[in-house]
Amino acid sequence: MEPLRTGRRGFLAASAGAALALGLAAPAGAARRTPFGRFGSPAARLTARTLYVHPGGAGDVTSVGAAVAAAAGPGWTLVLAPGVYRETVAVDTSRTGMTWIGACENPRDVVIVYDNAAGTPKPGGGTYGTSGSATVTTQADAFTARWITFANDWLRADHPDITGTQAVALKVQGDRSAFHHCRFLGHQDTLYADTMALGTFARQYFAHCYAEGDVDFVFGRATAVFAHCHFRTLDRTDLAAPPYGFVFAPSTAGANPRGYLVTRSRVTSEAPDAFYKLARPWVPSSDTTARPMLTVRDTWLGPGIDAAAPYANMRDASPWQSMRFAEYRDTGPGAVVTVPENRPQLDPVTARRHTPEAYLGDWRPYA
Repeated sequence: MEPLRTGRRGFLAASAGAALALGLAAPAGAARRTPFGRFGSPAARLTARTLYVHPGGAGDVTSVGAAVAAAAGPGWTLVLAPGVYRETVAVDTSRTGMTWIGACENPRDVVIVYDNAAGTPKPGGGTYGTSGSATVTTQADAFTARWITFANDWLRADHPDITGTQAVALKVQGDRSAFHHCRFLGHQDTLYADTMALGTFARQYFAHCYAEGDVDFVFGRATAVFAHCHFRTLDRTDLAAPPYGFVFAPSTAGANPRGYLVTRSRVTSEAPDAFYKLARPWVPSSDTTARPMLTVRDTWLGPGIDAAAPYANMRDASPWQSMRFAEYRDTGPGAVVTVPENRPQLDPVTARRHTPEAYLGDWRPYA
C-alpha cells in the first residue's frame, strides 16, 4: 500500500477522485450500475436503517457527518460512495451497532480526511489537543468499518510555528469495535485505540488493516488485537539521527489484563535501517499507575526496527522493562535477538494466553 508522503493531499485526491469519476460515469455492467456497488442504493435500500453517502448528490446525503446526524439511535449502516470526504466526524455513544461500508470494497476509494493537530488553534480560542485533533472519533459500542481510509494530512513542514504535532486520523473508544481492510494514514498519533474511561476495558479488532506514521502512531489503552496488519514507518527529513519514532505506545491500565496484541502482521519502513523503535510505554499523567502491555507474535519485523534496542522509555520514571512488553516467534531482520535482555520473549505455555480468542473473550469478530 502506498505510503503517505509530503505530497499526500494530492495522492488522496487522485486515489479517491479517480474512483469517484468511475462512480459518476459508470460503464456498462453490473459492477458499476450505481456508485454503491453491491450494497443497494437510495431506491433499493439494504434495510430501512441504511443510508447512502455520495459527495456528488447521488445518495441520501453528501457528507459522512450528515449521515451520522441522520442516523439517530442504534443499528444503522452507512454506505459510502467513492470520494474524498474532507470533514471531521464523531459517533457518540447512543449510536451503537453502527456500520460503515466503503462501497467499492477498496479502502483507497473512500477517504475521510482532515488536518487538525493538537496545537491547531480553535476558532473560539485555545487549541484542539490530541483527542480533539481526530478526523474521526467513534465512541459507540459495536462500531464496524470496512474498506475505508481514515487520514489526517496535517504536516509539520506546513506549520513550523506549532509544537503540538499530534494529529490523529482515528480515535476509537467503544467496546467491540472492528475495522476490516481499513487504512489509517498520518504521522504522529495516527491511530488512537482507546477507551471511554480508565476503568473501561474496551475490546477492539483490526484485521487486514494498514497503518503508517512516525511517532507513537498506534497508541492508547484499549484491549486491541491487530491481525494480519501492515504497519509502515515513514522517513523524516526534519531529523538528522535516530530514533525517528515508535510504532506502538500502549497506555494499558494496570488493572487491565490485556493490552495490545499484534499477530501475523508485518512492519516495514521507508526510513534507514534501525531508525525506528518497535514501542515505548505511555504512562500518562492522568493514570500514573498504567502498565502498558504489548505482545508482538508471529510477525515479520523489517530492518527499519532497531533489533539491538527495539524498546525505549517515554519517561525515565516509567522504564519499559517494568512494563508488559513481550515477543514470540517473530521473524525478519528487526526481530533478530542480539541483546537478549532487550527482547523479552514468551515461552510456548505463556504464549497460549496471548491469542485473539484470549484477548477478545466471548466477542468473535474474526469468525
